[in-house]
Amino acid sequence: PLFIAVDQEGGRVQRLKPIHGFPGSPAAEQLCPGGDSALAFATGRAVGGTIASVGFNLDFAPVADVNVNPANPVIGGIGRSFAADPQAVAFCAGAFADGLHESGVLTAAKHFPGHGSSTTDSHLGFTDVSATWTEAELIPFRALMATGQADMIMTAHVFNAHLDPKYPATLSRAVIGGLLRGRMGYDGVVVTDDMQMRAISAHYGLKEAIRLSLDAGADILLFGNNLEYDPKLPEKALAIIVELVAEGRVSSERIRQSWKRIQTLKSRLNGAAGG
Repeated sequence: PLFIAVDQEGGRVQRLKPIHGFPGSPAAEQLCPGGDSALAFATGRAVGGTIASVGFNLDFAPVADVNVNPANPVIGGIGRSFAADPQAVAFCAGAFADGLHESGVLTAAKHFPGHGSSTTDSHLGFTDVSATWTEAELIPFRALMATGQADMIMTAHVFNAHLDPKYPATLSRAVIGGLLRGRMGYDGVVVTDDMQMRAISAHYGLKEAIRLSLDAGADILLFGNNLEYDPKLPEKALAIIVELVAEGRVSSERIRQSWKRIQTLKSRLNGAAGG
């Protein structure tokens, strides 16, 4: 089966909007009052039920970013983080994920290795968290992976010179292959954030970005195809991947690794979602 996915976090990020007849849901920052996760679970279940009823089987949620910078224009500033404490984020995001699973919807914890400390928006351009990011931002991801509450991990387009002095996380073998898969032991599906966001597209050509993300260890390359619409984009991306393999710049074994991870996760769509 296909993964049919949507960004349906709640709050500012709900692609299926009340204006079109869908029920709204609160932002993450409102879902775990006083550390009580009941509302987060109930909201995740309701969101999962809504999106499943119209054919979606994967939600690009929950947000596992820690609210390090409350003025963050793309995370804390718009209520997308559950909390400023990483353990609370893990607990509350896990409850939301459990709710999605209860409705038969897969999850994607985002944005690895953490977007919560940024001062700029990676939709708009280069986003450097070298001076603000700490390892505490890994805690929610580690917890969600350990419990099976994260069916996928979505990468962030953030640059951190301490993790990789050259590439942002989505394109970084040190971050995906070294940190996530190596140090943290994750062997599940890695999906990129939208490759058309300007943190990537303004600095790398399409072929280079695809090569680097595959080389880094990403399994699914996400193209929203709405920031800059190209009706031929899927064909172009596929042709580039075939070309990279033919040129020997990406190995066929690297593609097979991703195929196996994707098929393993897809097999769960035939049964109950959840870990």
